[in-house]
Amino acid sequence: MYGEPWPDQADVTRCGSPSLLMSERASWRDRLLCPRIHLQDNQLSSGRGTGQAVRPRRGLGPQGHDPHKPPEAPVAAGIRPPIVNGPMPARPLVALLDGRDCTVEMPILKDVATVAFCDAQSTQEIHEKVLNEAVGALMYHTITLSRQDLEKFKALRVIVRIGSGYDNVDIKSAAELGIAVCNVPSSSVEETADSTLCHILNLYRRVTWLHQAMREGNRASSVEQIREVAGGAVRIRGETLGIIGLGRVGQAVALRAKTFGFNVIFYDPYLPDGVERSLGLQRVGTLQDLLMHSDCISLHCSLNEHNHHLINDFTIKQMRQGCFLVNTARGGLVDEKALAQALKEGRIRGTALDVHESEPFSFAQGPLKDAPNVICTPHAAWYSEQASIESREDAAREIRRAITGHIPDALKNCVNKEYLLLAAQWSNIDPATVHPELNGAAAYRFPPGVVGVAAPGLPEPTVLEGMVTHGIPSVSHSTPRTPSPGETSKLDPDREIPADQ
Repeated sequence: MYGEPWPDQADVTRCGSPSLLMSERASWRDRLLCPRIHLQDNQLSSGRGTGQAVRPRRGLGPQGHDPHKPPEAPVAAGIRPPIVNGPMPARPLVALLDGRDCTVEMPILKDVATVAFCDAQSTQEIHEKVLNEAVGALMYHTITLSRQDLEKFKALRVIVRIGSGYDNVDIKSAAELGIAVCNVPSSSVEETADSTLCHILNLYRRVTWLHQAMREGNRASSVEQIREVAGGAVRIRGETLGIIGLGRVGQAVALRAKTFGFNVIFYDPYLPDGVERSLGLQRVGTLQDLLMHSDCISLHCSLNEHNHHLINDFTIKQMRQGCFLVNTARGGLVDEKALAQALKEGRIRGTALDVHESEPFSFAQGPLKDAPNVICTPHAAWYSEQASIESREDAAREIRRAITGHIPDALKNCVNKEYLLLAAQWSNIDPATVHPELNGAAAYRFPPGVVGVAAPGLPEPTVLEGMVTHGIPSVSHSTPRTPSPGETSKLDPDREIPADQ
């Protein structure tokens, strides 16, 4: 049993309630902690005969200490219990919070971590084992982690967002709790840019409405009929496309749009001077300038507390009469009530939205249900088979770097690194005392015969040949520093690209 390899995805089953999923052939430690994996937990075979119980060795500590005696002092408040290394190399628990498919991540992590996956929409649906033991978390965009949610995780040290947007994680609170937050910013840049161009071309050439007319039986054979059904179609060359946020996706959209004959202008106060020259674009100094001079506006900025409802009734009134609006970034950037009213009044000629204020989006609900000239897609601009696999692989590699290296230095795309370095809790922690799995000690083994020693005041460790247990001070998640009213919750301004899931 000790030498069993991690199983294939087909061997995964649901463990416990409500939604922890783990390997059918989990280690003995996981079976004891999660008894639903096997019905007979006290009879785990190890090749010594069916039904024979497997028990760890016992012995005295290096100074004659008896590991079977109860601890002399209770566990100190705020001190996390030690990580007990199993008979296999130490495996920190990594959990996919809002998904159930780990076939891509498993090959990358199986030799350094135990991978579980939940199918949760909130932390209330996450199994207690994950909340108590997970040191790494993978997540898409369908679950939100506020400060209160983050405080529920007792051992969490790194979160990796599978995608580029991270507005569903309170990154500053995470840093104050000693949790690094990472993203995958590059895997879906092309897909999001291509989808954005599709939406722009669709609005200009009215492909969706022509298709609907054909499905409804409108043959449109005469010039008058074609003029009626294709009314509103516009020539692209010479039109001005205004891009808000010239990050990775914004740049990719600009280069594609130039090929179709658009004059491209952009607004991004966080880019250094000269970027516009290298790309052959025109830069405007204010958002108002962009709104006044654009025939079509495309949003490519992340969502934060400063730009929520960036497009609202006031900014819509500054736009050119009859302009188009495209949003493949974040739904919260647009006030949908103001947008619906502008569409009904003709101030905005048409809009294409891949993201929405409330997701999953439904036309039957919300202010856009009666608005004309609306194209909606289900937050899928980022998706292709290749991008999906690449983003999951990159996320798993980031988790692996966290496990085998030092946090946050080993991380490639840590979005709250500055907050981590400034957080008092992080600066006061000796890196050697933090999870050894997360600082390069995951596979460190002592010579045979060395037994485990618990830290004073902690429960005695299980003694295993060739392994020692670790007494690990806690990074307390229960007493975070309270932020001041003027502090923001995001590190980066609104220029991060939304090539995400």
